[in-house]
Amino acid sequence: MSNTSHDFDLFVIGGGSGGVRAARMAAQRGARVALAEVLGTDGLGGTCVNVGCIPKKLYSYAAHYGDAFEESHGFGWESTPPVFNWATLKKNRAQEISRLNGVYSNLLRGSGVSVFDAFARVTGPHGIALATLNADGSPGHQEFTAKHILIATGGTPHVPHFVGREHVISSNDIFDLEPFPKHLVVVGGGYIACEFASIFNGLGSKVVQLYRGQQVLRGFDDEVRHFVAGEMVKAGVDLRLNADVVDVRKTADGLRVECEGGAVLAADAVLYATGRVPNVKDMGLEAVGVAQGAQGEVIVNERYQSNVPSIYAIGDVTNRVQLTPVALGEAMVVVDQLFGPAAGKAPRSMGYEFIPTAVFTHPSIGTVGYSEADAREKFGDVTIFRSEFKALKHTLSGSGERTLMKLVVETASDRVVGLHMVGAEAGEIVQGFAVAMKAGATKAVFDSTIGIHPTAAEEFVTMREPLRA
Repeated sequence: MSNTSHDFDLFVIGGGSGGVRAARMAAQRGARVALAEVLGTDGLGGTCVNVGCIPKKLYSYAAHYGDAFEESHGFGWESTPPVFNWATLKKNRAQEISRLNGVYSNLLRGSGVSVFDAFARVTGPHGIALATLNADGSPGHQEFTAKHILIATGGTPHVPHFVGREHVISSNDIFDLEPFPKHLVVVGGGYIACEFASIFNGLGSKVVQLYRGQQVLRGFDDEVRHFVAGEMVKAGVDLRLNADVVDVRKTADGLRVECEGGAVLAADAVLYATGRVPNVKDMGLEAVGVAQGAQGEVIVNERYQSNVPSIYAIGDVTNRVQLTPVALGEAMVVVDQLFGPAAGKAPRSMGYEFIPTAVFTHPSIGTVGYSEADAREKFGDVTIFRSEFKALKHTLSGSGERTLMKLVVETASDRVVGLHMVGAEAGEIVQGFAVAMKAGATKAVFDSTIGIHPTAAEEFVTMREPLRA
C-alpha cells in the first residue's frame, strides 16, 4: 500500500474532527500518516471540541439550570435563590476540553500517526512545508512529501470591517470572557448568534440581539423561525430585527453601540456571530493551483478531490454543510476510497438529503429533511401536519414555554420529507426520527407507530389531521 517515493501516504492538514478521523482510520488501514495542527492554546479537536459544539452545549446546560431552579418551586422544592459562579463554569469547562484534547492526541498517536505542532503550507501537488518552533523558541522549518494531501482546516469566524471592529469579540472568545457580561449585545441572526443570545440570557446577562434581516435563522422552516424567535423573546432576549450596527466605541463605562436609525446601546461586550469563512489563509493553495470559491473554500468533486488530483478536502473548508458529523462522514469516504474499507465492510458513501441538526437555543430546535417552502419547490404537492402545545412539565413549572412540532409529507408518495421541532431536548428526539426518514418512512408508518406516553416525542406519531395541503 505504501509508496516509498514519498515520506507519507497521507498528510492531513488540520486537527479537527474530520482531520483526526481521517488520519486515524487511514493509519489503521496500514498507511503512513502525518497530521499537522497549530495547537497553541487549544489542543486537538478543532472548533467543535475547543470553541464550538462541546463547550457551547456545556454552557447551554449551565444556562438551563437558572430556569430549572425557578421551575422547581412548582414541584414543591423550596430553597434560597442560587448564585451563578462564572469562574467555576469556565474552569470546569476548560478541564473537560483539556481532557478531550488528550483523548484525541492519544487516539492519533496510538494509531501510529505522526503529529506535528506546526502551521502547514502546501508547496506542490505532493509537497508540505511546516513552520515550527525549535526547542529554544526560534522558528523552525520542515518539508515533507505525501502521495495524498487532505485539507481539513475547517472555518473561522468572519467579522466584517466597520468602525470599532477591534472592540468586538467572536464566538472563539466568548467562552473565557472576563468579566461576565451583565449587558451583552449579539450581532447576527444565524444559529450561533441565536444560541449565544439564549445561553447568556439564561446565565443572567441582559441580552440584545441585533439582526439586519426580517427574521433570524434564514434557511430553516419559516414556522420554526418565527416560533423560536417568539420563545426567545418570551424568555427575555431583546431581539431587534431589521437592525444593524453603525459603529462600536469604547467609553469609560464600557462599549457604546450605535445602530442604524440612531438607537444607542450600552454593553460590556459585543459578540459578532455573522458567519464563518473557510480557514485557508497563507496555505499556498493558490500557488499550487487548487481551485477555490468566492470565500476561499476548496472546490471538490463527489470524491472530495480538488482539481489537483492528489489534494483532497473535507468539512467546513469546503463550505458545504458545516456540521461536525458531516466532516466525520466525509473523512470516512476519503479513507475508504484511498486505502480501502475496513475488513468485511463496504466502502462508505455520503448522502446530504436527510441530515439531522439541532440548534441549542432556549427552547432548542431539532430538524431533519426539507422545510415546507423547499419541499413545495422540490416535490410540488405536500401535506402539512402541525402541533403546538405546552409540555406536561410546564403545567406545574410556571413557565410559559411552548413546544412546536411539524411534519412535511410528500402527498403523492406519503413519505415524510421534513420533520421539525422546537422544544426541550429537540435534538435528542429528532435523531431517532432521522433514521426512519433516511429509511423512507411514510406518514402511514408514523401513524401505525405506538407513542410513548406521556412524552413530547409521541406527538410526532399522533398527528392525524392535516393543517394544510
